[in-house]
Amino acid sequence: MLLAAAQAVGLFVVTNIDDVIILSLFFARGAGKRNSTRNIAIGQYLGFLGILAVSVAITWGADALLSPDWIPYFGLIPLCIGLKAAWEAWRGQEEGLDGDKKVAISTVAAVTFANGGDNVGVYVPVFLGMSPARIAVFCAIFLALVAGLV
Repeated sequence: MLLAAAQAVGLFVVTNIDDVIILSLFFARGAGKRNSTRNIAIGQYLGFLGILAVSVAITWGADALLSPDWIPYFGLIPLCIGLKAAWEAWRGQEEGLDGDKKVAISTVAAVTFANGGDNVGVYVPVFLGMSPARIAVFCAIFLALVAGLV
């Protein structure tokens, strides 16, 4: 169990480094504004819950529909996502946050979810090799770590 917890913490850290930057931008936008910290925290949790829900759904769907021979190829998903992001950044197509100072829960949740493609791309191949109970442990640890991230 201790090994699973350490693996979950490591996986969370490497897939959420980018969220630190995004959350910093949200906190800067909401500095001195009423309820901004609460909105950011709730939005981050909602967005991350969406990421976990999609990851688990894809994992269960892939596990039920795909041959075990195809599962190792899911590891290529993060590589493809990274190459797409690099291409868009190189072409100047990356979208930024608008200049509005208001920090709404829905905005934080949407940005968190939209930024979670890399998380889904990493979580699915990892979850495919796990039992449902172990997936639940990973998800619980991830949700506890979101508090530290916020």
